[in-house]
Amino acid sequence: MSAYAIEDVGGQELLAQACAASDRAESCREIINQEGEIVTTRSGRRDHPLLRRQLAARSFVTKTLTRLGLDVQPVKGVGRPGSGGLGVTER
Repeated sequence: MSAYAIEDVGGQELLAQACAASDRAESCREIINQEGEIVTTRSGRRDHPLLRRQLAARSFVTKTLTRLGLDVQPVKGVGRPGSGGLGVTER
């Protein structure tokens, strides 16, 4: 993550909230894995109630990372790209 610099307090708080939401989504996933994605209630079979919370947490993480500009790959450097072994031979 050294390619990204989030130095403002607001950005750091957004990143902390995104990390907390990611942890929450993973906790939901663990419970869903144990109990199953479909649960049986008195009124019949239903989606697990935590599926909605997991989706909301993941959506928050994605939107927050986009808002922080962390959804794009950083530029590695300036200059010409290497040949990458694409048939170029040295002389």
